[in-house]
Amino acid sequence: MSKTLSARSSAPFHFPYYSFRNISSPEDLDNGRRIYVGQAPISSILDLPTDENVRDYLLDAEGKNRRVPTQVHRAIRDTLENDPDSFSVLNGGTVLVARTCEVNDKQKIVLLNKASIINGSQTQGVIRDFLEQLNEQSRDEFLKRNIKYELIVTNNEGLIADVSIARNFQNDVMTISIAGRLGQLDELEASFSAKTPGAKLKKSETKLSNDYVKTERLIQVITALIPKELWVKSGDFNKVYAYNMKTKCLKEFQEIYKRAKDSEHSEHEKYSDLYQFYLDISAEAWKYYQKWKTHSGFEGSRIRSIERDGRTIREVPDGIIFPILASLSAFAKKEDTGWTIKSPDSFSDEELIRAAKSVYQDIANSTPGIMGKSKACYSALYQITEIYQRLSENN
Repeated sequence: MSKTLSARSSAPFHFPYYSFRNISSPEDLDNGRRIYVGQAPISSILDLPTDENVRDYLLDAEGKNRRVPTQVHRAIRDTLENDPDSFSVLNGGTVLVARTCEVNDKQKIVLLNKASIINGSQTQGVIRDFLEQLNEQSRDEFLKRNIKYELIVTNNEGLIADVSIARNFQNDVMTISIAGRLGQLDELEASFSAKTPGAKLKKSETKLSNDYVKTERLIQVITALIPKELWVKSGDFNKVYAYNMKTKCLKEFQEIYKRAKDSEHSEHEKYSDLYQFYLDISAEAWKYYQKWKTHSGFEGSRIRSIERDGRTIREVPDGIIFPILASLSAFAKKEDTGWTIKSPDSFSDEELIRAAKSVYQDIANSTPGIMGKSKACYSALYQITEIYQRLSENN
């Protein structure tokens, strides 16, 4: 007898099971969701999508050059090879989500609408790799073994995202994957792509291809460019952390996003203005970063840490770049089309490069890492650009 839980999907995923049990609580029922647990043949999970998961199978990470298993991957593989009869006990199984489902007790199949694994992508991936090494007979036999599953049936998209994040802390999930899954990077990517056609931001740790702009680095650069008037942190106007604390910069962006979206927050307007700066300046910020990384003005500077091809500048270290970028925040200006960096006509990059070389040698002991972390280096360069900005305003 079929138990229909909701309207049947036009393209359901067929999920065969061995056992299927409803464990929904009163709170689940009151909130329009159902929770089921059971055992299913391993073959049932092989083709399940992972669209709703925080991250995909780590060994298949896009752009990854080496497939290096983690301790979790090795443990799963060891069980599959040496104790397959205990796999359903030793492995945590998979957590699935579906918007609707229809259960057929007679055929022991659940029809899932918009199904996805939200925890268990690593298990699915290791099993797939393991199966590739088996002969056909062994493979067919292995696929009859069972795996535990939990099925969450809900239309609450926010809950799906929260559960996906909450269930994925066996392997530490990088902040970038969480921010991407919560949609906190979507507007930033849209704004960036609008001015950089075809560009895509990295929104998951498994997006390793060079086709993606490094979102953490972009946010570091934007952090360095934030002007004084938008600075919301208490204490000094200090950008030193922008150089090498990418996770801190990303977490700050997440907090800015949350407060900008919370109209009830006491400082909503202030954070909304700052968030808009991130969106407006994103494409320009990245262009500035790329420009200064290979700035021809460093030719002849004799700074040894700069990579060269003959006289051509190949790469200027970030430790030199970030104090320069932070100094350019003095030129941040809000125009009708949004925020931009607009230097005075009297200002020249070459003068800033000369000043950067000076603080690099005199304060940072000719060491990029010291310069990138030295508040004195940031302050010295910012004083120069701030003077130029004040003079331009007075003229």
